[in-house]
Amino acid sequence: MKVLGLLRHAKSDWGQSDKRDFDRGLNKRGCKGAELIGQHIRDHGIKWERLVASPAKRVKTTLEQAAIGPAAEWDDRLYLAGTETIMDVISETANDAGSLLVAGHNPGFGDMVFELVAPKNENALFDEAKVKFPTASFAVFELDIDDWSQLREGCGKLVHFARPRDLDPELGPEF
Repeated sequence: MKVLGLLRHAKSDWGQSDKRDFDRGLNKRGCKGAELIGQHIRDHGIKWERLVASPAKRVKTTLEQAAIGPAAEWDDRLYLAGTETIMDVISETANDAGSLLVAGHNPGFGDMVFELVAPKNENALFDEAKVKFPTASFAVFELDIDDWSQLREGCGKLVHFARPRDLDPELGPEF
């Protein structure tokens, strides 16, 4: 069994209209959400052996604020990647690690929930995550594989899902 974590970047700053998408940072809520989810990830108890991440500024800033370690390995392919690319990156970079955390973007991360979880493994966490994978969400999958090269559709079970609003109601949706 392998353990895969997905961490979506925190809420980005849309007020930075003078910057290209790749270079946008986080807004205040995003910084708070990143710190909160980082504490949650550290408290959750999984020792992440490797961390692969999109090099976009909002992902880098999320990881800086979250302070979860280990040191990130930046992979340009994860910037706005779809599920096929995300799975390729995982298969090619995880090597012999038992646990891998990937930090990046939607819609790819939200789609990964559908890609990894077989219908027989759907549960209440899946029901929450399939509705929306909001900013700074953190998901953990147990994968029924011995080697990362075996990563395939339906090989996982979602065993943990947390959003900043689950940890602090003030970080819930704004109306």
